[in-house]
Amino acid sequence: VLLVESGGGLVQAGGSLRLSCAASGMVFSFNAMAWYRQAPGKQRELVATIGSGGNTNYADSVKGRFTISRGSAKNTVYLQMNSLEPEDTAVYYCNAVRVNEYWGKGTLVTVSS
Repeated sequence: VLLVESGGGLVQAGGSLRLSCAASGMVFSFNAMAWYRQAPGKQRELVATIGSGGNTNYADSVKGRFTISRGSAKNTVYLQMNSLEPEDTAVYYCNAVRVNEYWGKGTLVTVSS
């Protein structure tokens, strides 16, 4: 199973980015998909999750600014990030679970002040 993230980049504070994650090699739909992030010198943290039924959960720090959604294509997930802040600068990782847990290699988001 391979997860590939895309959509990262450099953006000014207040701007927006949309991250995408596409999975290959999985026949069945994942039970849950999520986005995590890891800032320099910090531990990896959960950003948002979405279950197979569409239920979502967000870290307090991104509530109201980020939106996680699943694509029409099986096993794709997006993260719409609005009102970005310099504190959102991190490598963002896609995560998926079905019996086992899978991770992408990450995509870098840099927010300049």
